[in-house]
Amino acid sequence: MKKGILARWRSNFLTGLAVLLPGVISIAVVVWLFRNVSDLTDRLLLVLPPELTHANQGKGSLYWYWSLFALALAIAGISAFGLLARNYIGKKILEWMDAALLHVPFLNKIYSATKQVNDALTSGNKESFKTVVLIEYPRPGVHSLAFLTSEDNPEVDARTGQKRVCVFVPTTPNPTAGFLLFVPECQVTRLEMSVPDGIKYIISLGSLVPAFSPSRRSH
Repeated sequence: MKKGILARWRSNFLTGLAVLLPGVISIAVVVWLFRNVSDLTDRLLLVLPPELTHANQGKGSLYWYWSLFALALAIAGISAFGLLARNYIGKKILEWMDAALLHVPFLNKIYSATKQVNDALTSGNKESFKTVVLIEYPRPGVHSLAFLTSEDNPEVDARTGQKRVCVFVPTTPNPTAGFLLFVPECQVTRLEMSVPDGIKYIISLGSLVPAFSPSRRSH
C-alpha cells in the first residue's frame, strides 16, 4: 500500500514538474534579462531627481515601475535610431561613426570584432558562421554546441602539425560572448541544424530543440 502511494506521488510529482518547468524557466530567463538590461537602462533616469525615482526620499532602491519606464524609453530610442538608420542621412551618419571608431587605436579592434559577431547573429552571414557543429568541450565526454567560422588556418595547422578548424563556442543565453577554439577537424561533428536554429537553441537554454529526422542522418 505504501509503495503504491509513493509510486503515485512520484508519478504526479514528475508530471507536474514536466508541466511547470518550461514556464518556470521562461519566467526565470525573462526576470534575469530584465535585471541585467535594467542595470543599463536605469542610467537613463540619472537626469531625474532621486527623490522621485527612489524609495526613502531618494536613499532607497529604484521603484520597479521606473525601471520599466527606463526600459520602454530605451526600446523607443533604439527603434527611433533604427528608423533613422534606414534612410539616407542615417546611413551616412552610421558610415561616419564606423569610420571614426575604426580609426581609434585599440578600440577599433574591439568594435570590429563585436560588429562582425553581431552581423553574423542578426543577418545570418554565412561567411561568418558556416555551420553548426558539436565538439567535446570543456572536457572529453561533454559536448558543446559551436559554430564553424573558418576551415583555412595555415599557420595554426603548420604549428600544430594537424589540420584544425576554427570554431566559436557561444555562451547561453547570450550568444554574442563565448570562446574561440582551434579544434582538430576529425573531432568536429557537423550538424544538420541551420545557424538560426542553433542560435535559437542557445538563447532558449536548450528548450527550443530544432526538428530532426533520423532518416536524414548521414552514415
